[in-house]
Amino acid sequence: MTAVDERAAALLAELVALPGPSGQEDAVMAWLERAWAPHVERVWRTPVGNLVAEVGGQGPRLLLQAHADEISFTVRSIDPAGFLWLTNGQGRGEPHSRYPVGQPALVLGRHGPIEGLFATATGHIVPDRRREQPLTFDDLFVDIGAQSQEEARARGVYVGAGVIWNPPPRRLGTRFAGKALDDRVALAAMTRLLEQLDRSRLACRLLYAATVQEENGLLGASSLAQALAPDAAIALEIGLVGDIPTVGERQMPTALGQGPLLVHQDASAHYHYRLSWHLAAVAEQAGIPLQHAVFERFGSDGAELLRQGVPTAMLAVGTRYTHAAFEMIDLRDLTQTIALLEAVVTTPLSLG
Repeated sequence: MTAVDERAAALLAELVALPGPSGQEDAVMAWLERAWAPHVERVWRTPVGNLVAEVGGQGPRLLLQAHADEISFTVRSIDPAGFLWLTNGQGRGEPHSRYPVGQPALVLGRHGPIEGLFATATGHIVPDRRREQPLTFDDLFVDIGAQSQEEARARGVYVGAGVIWNPPPRRLGTRFAGKALDDRVALAAMTRLLEQLDRSRLACRLLYAATVQEENGLLGASSLAQALAPDAAIALEIGLVGDIPTVGERQMPTALGQGPLLVHQDASAHYHYRLSWHLAAVAEQAGIPLQHAVFERFGSDGAELLRQGVPTAMLAVGTRYTHAAFEMIDLRDLTQTIALLEAVVTTPLSLG
C-alpha cells in the first residue's frame, strides 16, 4: 500500500489555508513564488497575474498547469445594519442551499482579512412558507459583527470584495478534507515535485504555470500559450469520484485511494488522445495505478490551452464533495500523482 508523502500533505495544508477568491489570488501566488524560486531557472508574473516559471531541461516544452483561485462570493452591497449581501464570485448562479450557511467566512477587505459567518434567517423566526424554498442571494448574507454600514466600511469592506468560506482543514487517517482543494491539491503536487526533482534527469524543457480566474471563465489560461509557447501541456485538477452513497460506479467509476485520474473528456473538451495515452503508458511502466474518467459537468483550463493550439492532457486527483467547503481527497492519491508527474517529465515525450 502506498504511504502518504507527509511533506506533500504539509504543503497542501499550507496552501488551503491561504485566501484566493477569483481576482484576488495574490496570497497564493506569493506563497508559490517563494516556494518555486529556489528550484527553477526563472519565475515571473504575467500582466494578468499568472505565475509562470521555466524549471529547466532540454527538449519539447512541456507545461504543467493548475489554477490558484477558489470558489468564492463577492460583496454586492453593504446593508445599513452592517450585514454583507453577496453575489456569486463565479459570475453566475444562485448559492446551493446545502453548502454556504453556517460556514466561517473570510472577507478580503482593503485593510486585510475580516472574519465572519455565512448566515440566513433560521429556526423559530422563519415563516413556515419559506422553510422549503430554495436559498437565493436575497436570503444569504455575511455577518461580520458590524453594527452599521459605516463600521463595515471602516473595517475595510467594500462593494466588490471577495469572500470565501474558511473552515479549518481536517486530517482523517489518509484522507484530507477542507476548502480550496480545487485546485490547491494540484499546486501542492507541483511544488512537491520541484522539491524532489533532479533537474539533470529532465527529458523535456519543463514549464510551470499557476493561473488566475479559472473558476469564472478560464481567463488566466487564455494567455498561457503566448507567454510560454509550450509544445504540450498537462492540466492538473481535482477529479470526480463515485464512491459515496447516492452516486456509485455506474455514474462515476472512480474512487479515492485508487490512484490518479486520467480524464479523457469533460464538458468543454476531448483531451489530446496521443498525449493522454502517453501518460497511461508511463504510468503502466512505472507501476502507478491510473483510473480513467469522463466528467460530464466539469471544465478546466485544459480546454483553453487546446483552443490556443496546445496538445493538452488532463490529470486529476480524485475528490469527494467538490465545490464545497469540505472537499476530500486521499493523500495516497496525491503521493501517486507526484510520482507519475516525476515519471512523465523524466521520460521522452511521445505524441506518436
